[in-house]
Amino acid sequence: MAKEIIELVDDNMTAESLEKAVIRGLRGVPAATTRTSFVEPFGALYYSGYNIDDLVDRASYEEVIYLLLNNKLPTQTELDKLKSDLFYAMKLPKPVVQRIREASPNCHPMEVLRTEISHLGEFDPEPDDMSDVANKRRATRIIAKLPTLISYLYRTRLNEDAVIPLQENSYPENFLYMFRGKVADPEEKAAIERYMILHADHGLNASTFAARVTAGTGSDLYSAITSAIGTLKGPFHGGASERVMKMCYEISSIDEVETYIQSMLDDKKKIMGFGHRVYRTEDPRSKHLRRMAERMCQQRDSLSIYNKCHKIETTVYQKKGIFPNVDFYAAIVMHVLGIPNDFFTSFFASSRVTGWVAHVLEQYADAVLIRPTSTYIGEYGREFIPIKERS
Repeated sequence: MAKEIIELVDDNMTAESLEKAVIRGLRGVPAATTRTSFVEPFGALYYSGYNIDDLVDRASYEEVIYLLLNNKLPTQTELDKLKSDLFYAMKLPKPVVQRIREASPNCHPMEVLRTEISHLGEFDPEPDDMSDVANKRRATRIIAKLPTLISYLYRTRLNEDAVIPLQENSYPENFLYMFRGKVADPEEKAAIERYMILHADHGLNASTFAARVTAGTGSDLYSAITSAIGTLKGPFHGGASERVMKMCYEISSIDEVETYIQSMLDDKKKIMGFGHRVYRTEDPRSKHLRRMAERMCQQRDSLSIYNKCHKIETTVYQKKGIFPNVDFYAAIVMHVLGIPNDFFTSFFASSRVTGWVAHVLEQYADAVLIRPTSTYIGEYGREFIPIKERS
């Protein structure tokens, strides 16, 4: 029977060759068309046609939100309206606030975020309207509420009151203000702005793909974003920055870097924050984050941690020839901004949500079910034995 099935696939293929024909992880397999972003393997990233290098120091995060949702940069009037819409949508429903208060203090923030994004779906003011216009309004509301969810959770765990956003603040600035409860200085404002721009989208990464798979079934935007958050949580995706910081803590001094890295390589362990599935050279976001990390560490007399990380970067490149990815220096930026290690990934989510909703809107327009096949490598025609006769 197995031979007959294999012959149906290809007369020249064996079960072993069938298994080898599988493209593990779908690496390099196009699964959608998009105008949202393009990851160029030789070291460039584009948002709706604009090079990230041109956006990171010249555009605001709100401009990037508008760009990804509308495939064009906003006029001043359009930008002002978006800022107003985001500000007034930041407030959370009371039952969501209560659930955050009741969340276990021991669970990871991403677990609470995943649950409460799903919970927000219960309070959607237009639940039966799946039109493009309604979904874009829904997207804006979801983007606006993520920083509030994350900030409220953090302050609840500190037994401190929630901080109300200020209308004059930018979206990233308000996020930092609500989270920490203090006004950011100019360098911190610039850092959180750039951090969020650099993390806003990145092609068909794992969490974006998860969101598009969910959206492809016709499910709602809250379900799609919940899928994305669950995927981003993984240590091989958004959770990598947390592991980078853990590595930095484990290396007590710069003198121990080479020994530590060599032991990781000898044990064939993955060094978090290095390498990328797409880029064949340096991740274009890394150079911006590296400069941010160095500048902020210099200003705060924290150069020891930057120097240690730079030593890790050079050591890994010398030994393996691989570059750091976005997670490596992002961890240092988060650390210097005073963000606790376990909240790193939720900050990533608060930025990447813009890319997620943009891709979901594209998926709705495409209206196709994403349903890949798999190659079966098990047995065929096994004899069924009644339970009493099994040994």
